[in-house]
Amino acid sequence: MHVGAECRFCPYNVEINPTYVFHLQISPPNENIVLTNPNRPWWERYQPISYKLCSRSGNEDEFRDMVTRCNNVGVRIYVDAVVNHMCGAAGGSGTHSTCGSYFNTGSRDFPAVPYSGWDFNDGKCRTGSGEIENYGDKYQVRDCRLASLLDLALEKDYVRSKVAEYMNYLIDIGVAGFRIDAAKHMWPGDMKAFLDKLKDLNTKWFSPGTKPFIYQEVISMCFPLCLSLPFGICFTFILQKNVSNTSSSNFAPERASHFFGAALQT
Repeated sequence: MHVGAECRFCPYNVEINPTYVFHLQISPPNENIVLTNPNRPWWERYQPISYKLCSRSGNEDEFRDMVTRCNNVGVRIYVDAVVNHMCGAAGGSGTHSTCGSYFNTGSRDFPAVPYSGWDFNDGKCRTGSGEIENYGDKYQVRDCRLASLLDLALEKDYVRSKVAEYMNYLIDIGVAGFRIDAAKHMWPGDMKAFLDKLKDLNTKWFSPGTKPFIYQEVISMCFPLCLSLPFGICFTFILQKNVSNTSSSNFAPERASHFFGAALQT
């Protein structure tokens, strides 16, 4: 991974100068669908197929090496965690994924996790299309599909456990925390349930009892959001609305963002 190479040459060794600790958010490291129309857009990484660690950034060994080298020079890694959904409903079936795992969107079959039709919100969404049709309706926002992405049933203990298992695996490797993608599309109680299952950080690089740092992504132009809750902070895109038009781009936008010491509205 290029990040690991950069960390190797970081001049601020945490053992030499502990004042300087840097923080780096990385793209989702887990297996995602491979899209070819358009060809390999950045947003395919936000369409999971499994929680295996293999993406265009590298495989699991390379990921582990990057996290280790960065931690050793005081650079803390934060993972963009895509746990609200799997890939798009039109993703089809086959092995067109970054690890080559089989999946079938029609039957909601993701055996590399594994998830099945029981693990999605298809029967809970109140719209005829299964899509979010009204962003002013919190039930649609949290129970229906965002841009046709298959919405996970995070109210189920099994799904919560699989999400926590993935995040704990990353904690064991040495990550410092997580950006929770699409946070406004989850019920706060469901999010709290899987966050409560997370381990303390790896004591090779962090003090005993240190909790992972959690921050939540919310695209706030569409939906009223942040009120105080006892977990995480809110990460919004207020400025991006004015500085970036990404409707036809295949490249991730610069995220001019605003932090709030708050979480999601119930």
